Amino acid sequence: MARETKWPEDRWAWVEIDLEALRHNTQSLRRMIARDVQMMCVVKADAYGHGAVQCAKTMRRAGANQFAVATVTEGVELREAGIREPILILSQPPVETVQRIVEYDLMPALYDQDFALALGECAAAAGKVARYHLAIDTGMTRIGVNWRDVLEMRRGIHFHRGIECAGTFTHFATADVPRDWDFQMQARRFNEAVNALKDAGYHTGLVHCANTPATILHPEVHEDMCRVGIGLYGLHPAVETRREVHLKPVMSVRGRITRVERPEVGTGVSYGLTYRVPKPNIQICTVPIGYADGLSRTLSGNMDVLVNGERCRQVGRICMDQFMFEVSVNNVRAYRPTRAVEYGDVVTVLGSDGDEFISADDMAAKRDTINYEVVCDFGLRLEKVYV
Repeated sequence: MARETKWPEDRWAWVEIDLEALRHNTQSLRRMIARDVQMMCVVKADAYGHGAVQCAKTMRRAGANQFAVATVTEGVELREAGIREPILILSQPPVETVQRIVEYDLMPALYDQDFALALGECAAAAGKVARYHLAIDTGMTRIGVNWRDVLEMRRGIHFHRGIECAGTFTHFATADVPRDWDFQMQARRFNEAVNALKDAGYHTGLVHCANTPATILHPEVHEDMCRVGIGLYGLHPAVETRREVHLKPVMSVRGRITRVERPEVGTGVSYGLTYRVPKPNIQICTVPIGYADGLSRTLSGNMDVLVNGERCRQVGRICMDQFMFEVSVNNVRAYRPTRAVEYGDVVTVLGSDGDEFISADDMAAKRDTINYEVVCDFGLRLEKVYV
C-alpha cells in the first residue's frame, strides 16, 4: 500500500513530499563537498515543484549555506518566510526590480553595466550596499558577460559605492558528459577569467561553477562553493552519478479513485474514444489528475499507475483534470491486477506502492524529456502534502 497520508479534502489529488528523503539527499551531497566549501541549494521553480519554502527550511537544517532562485519574486517569497541566508537570483532581472532587490537583500546575477549602476544608485539612496554575483559566459551562450570581457565589465562598475561583488560564477553545459572537451574548455576559460580579475586586484567574492553533476563527478571544480539542484530532490542528472551517491526520490504523485464502472464491451473511453472496452468484467476507473496537473497528454495509453501494490494500464486520452485506467479482473495476464478496486482507493502516478515503483526517469523516457521537467510540471497545480 502507499504510505498513509492525510490527503486534501477539496480534491483527491496531491503531490507528496518526503522531507526525510530531502534531508538525506542534502546531507549526502554536503558530504561530497569539503568543509571549507559552501553549498548553495537551488530552489528555483518552487524547488523544482517540491515547494521552495518547506524545502529551503529542511535544507538549511541539513547543511545549506545559501540558496538560489530564478526570479525576484521567488527570492522575496523565501525572505518573507523567514529565510535569512544569502539568496542568489540566477539571472539578471529587469532593471525595474532593483528597489525590491535592495529592500529584500537579494543578490542578482549581473552582466550589464546599466543594470549594475541602477542597482548601485538604488542601494546608495537607501543607505545600503547591494551585493551581486558576476555571471561569466564561458561557452553555454545563455547569460553572462563574455569571459574575455570581464575586466572591462568590472572597470565600468567597480567605482560605485552602492554595489559589492559577493561572487563570480559560470554554468556548465556538459558537466554530465564523461571526459567532455567542452566541459574542460569552459572550466579553463572560467579559471582564466577569475585569475585575470584577481591579478587586476578585483575582489571576486565566492567563486563557484559546480552544478549537481559537477559537484558529484568533478571535485576539481568545487572552488569556494557548489551549486546543487536536481540531486537534492533525489533525481540524478546522469547515469554516471548513480554510482557515486545514493539519492532518495522526494516526490510522489497520488490521487484517489472518484468513479468505478464496468462498461459494456465496445464502450469507448475519453475524448476521441481511442480506447474501447475489449471484454466483459473490466473496470474503468477515474482519477482527478490531468495534463493541467503535469500528467502530459502525450502519455495517453502509454503509462501505468499503481493500485494496491499492482500495476494498472492507463486507457483513453488523458484529460485536463482527469484520467482513466483499466482493471482487468480475473484476467490471466499476470501483469494486470487480479482483483477489483473500489471508489476511494489510492492510486500512485509517480512513486512507490508495495514492491512496485514508477520513477520520474521512467515517465521522462516515455515523454522524451528529462526528469527535471516531470517534477516541475507536477508541482504547478497539485496541492503539496509534506510527510
